Amino acid sequence: MMRKNEKERYAMESLLRSVYGRAEAEYVIKKSRFIATVCEVKTEAEAAAFIESVRKHYWDARHNCSAFQIGAGGQIQRSSDDGEPSGTAGRPILEVLKKRDLTNTAVVVTRYFGGIKLGASGLIRAYSHAAALALDEASVVDYTPFTVLTATVAYPLVSTLERFAESHGVLITDRAFAADVTFTFEVPEGNSAAFMADLTNTTNGRASLQKTGTVVKPVPVTES
Repeated sequence: MMRKNEKERYAMESLLRSVYGRAEAEYVIKKSRFIATVCEVKTEAEAAAFIESVRKHYWDARHNCSAFQIGAGGQIQRSSDDGEPSGTAGRPILEVLKKRDLTNTAVVVTRYFGGIKLGASGLIRAYSHAAALALDEASVVDYTPFTVLTATVAYPLVSTLERFAESHGVLITDRAFAADVTFTFEVPEGNSAAFMADLTNTTNGRASLQKTGTVVKPVPVTES
């Protein structure tokens, strides 16, 4: 995964933000245990399978409340209170996802009842807090489109291209050595024209440039 850096020359615009992989956190209040599990999901079927797997793992828990968003802009949204009073569990979990602009993400908060009732407002706070704790533990990525470009140059220009790529925060994904050297770059989509213009200037027009495709990659979100 490519890393974001505030010093990068070319800005990146993501398609969506999601957790990457899986994470878990636990919160205890008034003897009730809230265990939140988060996972990346890309379809409703994946979300349903994840929720069921957590339910089976914590089979003896009283509640396994859940929420998920799928698609850019969160076109698909689902939540379940799983026996808790209506609106006190699933919806608060979903609101945490929406507040953080996380999609393709599912959260299950498992509750082991401690014998002391929390009330509606207490449940809302507890489920929200548990979900937030698990999301804090999760890796978060921006799925970002990159244009794949090749640049073919003579051997004396190899170090020039390598320095150019490093200084502009652009990833070199391949080098092919023949009569000349062909570099393959991944450039944030929307910046390919600027990249090609800059590279042409740097090499005084001695690089043969070509667009070859587009890829979407997860870019870790780092705290600024």
